Amino acid sequence: MEHPILFLVKLFEIIGLGDFAHHYPHVIYSWFVMLILIVFGLLATRGISMIPAKWQSVFEVVISTMEDFTVDITGEEGRPYFPILATVFLYIFVCNLIGLMPGLLPPTANLNTTLSCAIPVFIMTHIIGFRTHGFAYIKQFTGPIWWLAPLMLVLESIGHLARVMSLSIRLFGNMMGKELVLGILFMLAGLYLAPLPMLVLGLLVCFIQAFVFYLLSTMYFTLALEEAH
Repeated sequence: MEHPILFLVKLFEIIGLGDFAHHYPHVIYSWFVMLILIVFGLLATRGISMIPAKWQSVFEVVISTMEDFTVDITGEEGRPYFPILATVFLYIFVCNLIGLMPGLLPPTANLNTTLSCAIPVFIMTHIIGFRTHGFAYIKQFTGPIWWLAPLMLVLESIGHLARVMSLSIRLFGNMMGKELVLGILFMLAGLYLAPLPMLVLGLLVCFIQAFVFYLLSTMYFTLALEEAH
């Protein structure tokens, strides 16, 4: 379902990049989300002091809570990888969130965006595995019984590749579904109060989907840190 008006697409039309904007709106809105996160990050880190200002306090609470939660799952070995997980969560959450605003498109309603998040998580999982265990990490794919190793290698490889599909398609499907439902409700009810309950539910969906992606990524990192059984 096409949005009737996308503000950033209209802006790109004005500067002569309308074709690009119409073909790749998810890219434009991904850039927009990155800009939002950079600006808020600068506001939070500007003038850091022992007595935190408003933005610094907000970010400290959010980041410290997420870090404690992550370390509870991964153990201390996972603390160095928390910045990756936090970045993925914040990016996906803001991408989801802007879709609730008229004239803005959630980049995560496009499969290319969700794949661009899932593939780095998949790659980083195995970088962590080899960095932690060396070549012994391959034992997680071959299993404990040597004569079953070829079969286990194939099955485990398929299972790990399926993680990419699971992360990307789940997020894409839920966000696209939310967009379709909200679009239909707005067309039927216009500016009346009928869409408001769906907006509240949409806010919940935005958070849950970002959290699920973050939690699954954390679990994948944790499994890579563990010794093969």
